[in-house]
Amino acid sequence: MPSRWWPLVAICLGSFMLLLDVTIVTVALPDMAADLRASFTSLQWVLDVYALVLAALLLGAGSTADIVGRRRAYVAGLVLFALGSLACGLAPTATVLITARGLQGIGAALMFATTTALLNATYSGRDRGVAFGVWGATNGAGSALGPLVGGLLTQHAGWRWIFLVNLPVTVLTIALTLAVCVETRRPGVRLDVPGILAFTVFAGALTYGLIRAGDDGWTAAGTVAFLVLAAVAIAIFLGIERKVEHPLLELRLFRSASFSATITAGLVLMAAAFSMLAYISVWLQGVLGLSPVAAGVALLPMAVCSFLVSAIAGRALQGVSPRWTVGIGLVLVGVGSGLQSMVGAESGALALLPGLAVVGVGVGLAIPTLTAAALSAAPPQLGGMVAGTLNTARQLGYALGVAVLGLVFRNTVEGHVSDPGLVEAVVAGQAPGTGEVHAAVAAGLHAGSLLAGAAGVVGGLLVLLLVRPTARAHAPQTAVPIRA
Repeated sequence: MPSRWWPLVAICLGSFMLLLDVTIVTVALPDMAADLRASFTSLQWVLDVYALVLAALLLGAGSTADIVGRRRAYVAGLVLFALGSLACGLAPTATVLITARGLQGIGAALMFATTTALLNATYSGRDRGVAFGVWGATNGAGSALGPLVGGLLTQHAGWRWIFLVNLPVTVLTIALTLAVCVETRRPGVRLDVPGILAFTVFAGALTYGLIRAGDDGWTAAGTVAFLVLAAVAIAIFLGIERKVEHPLLELRLFRSASFSATITAGLVLMAAAFSMLAYISVWLQGVLGLSPVAAGVALLPMAVCSFLVSAIAGRALQGVSPRWTVGIGLVLVGVGSGLQSMVGAESGALALLPGLAVVGVGVGLAIPTLTAAALSAAPPQLGGMVAGTLNTARQLGYALGVAVLGLVFRNTVEGHVSDPGLVEAVVAGQAPGTGEVHAAVAAGLHAGSLLAGAAGVVGGLLVLLLVRPTARAHAPQTAVPIRA
């Protein structure tokens, strides 16, 4: 391999790991629940806290990296990610596991916030286009292959190895980064600490409030308190961003209907396409009795279709406005999620195939051009902020999707069984194989998938209606400087 591509290898290794860990735990949930005696709520947090911390800190991590140096921040993120992975792999309780996942999320935020800047500083011209293409494909593969990799490791080595496997890869990535990546900074940047704190409180309080609603109900004092805290925090954040000299987020960007619709699309895409996978995995293993590997294989059609469509569409639709690829792709995600609602009490794993395939086609159309759509709707000098905002919206969309759809799934299942405790038994793969349980979990999937489908279709229609082509809409994504 020519020496100029080794920095790309170092950056792609880190990106693959951090995005793989968003979805890798989905098929390991029953084993985790049984081993740690974890509740449904605890397992939601194992999924959610990683994406939530990643989303909450991503914009601030980008500014921090600009100040201290992108390579230094990337390596620091890798170290924190490795420490979090080690703590996850050794966790004796669900509480420790959740805390360690949060540490992973801090490391992942530093890594993810610096990857585009490192690529942009390392490559130029045609090499930059190749580098971003490979990096984009790696990102897609990391998210899509998570369930299969998680299933293989869980079944053949134990669920703890879905985290411990990160350690040797992280050590290799750190060594490679220090050897081949150059250090870059952006002078004159100031860290918007109040903005970071306000946004973090907003994201955490909102997600926690939604999950608490599943346990205690919407009118419970704890639920209401955290939802009110989220409203106050977002109001404070918006006030800070209007006045601060170096904002995390330029609010004037949202005056553009195209930009607002694209950011909304990023949030909705992750919620509609990926958030139900955890609960589908519960059905596959807890009700149908599939092994972790078989469950991972059952979810594979989404990954395969996404990869094939993105590879073909990347060339065939190069001149097509992102309005169409993102809009139609998101509508297909909604249709595919809606098809998954056809699962019934007597259904087998094959009932998922049409819906997963259609979702995969939609993801393959939308994700490769989502960043280009956002960048084309904003001034070029704000490219780094735009990319960070979109990535924040995507991860926050996943975290909120897991919380909201988990609330719908749990409430529906509990409404169809005589003993609400059966929900915990299903999650742990210990539910009795009764018709009541099969019908209840199928009803939960039906309700959650319908909601995900409706969100996807509405999000796609918003993009088709509001996003307008601009002079830069057809320009190569890599021509826009991203935190260079």
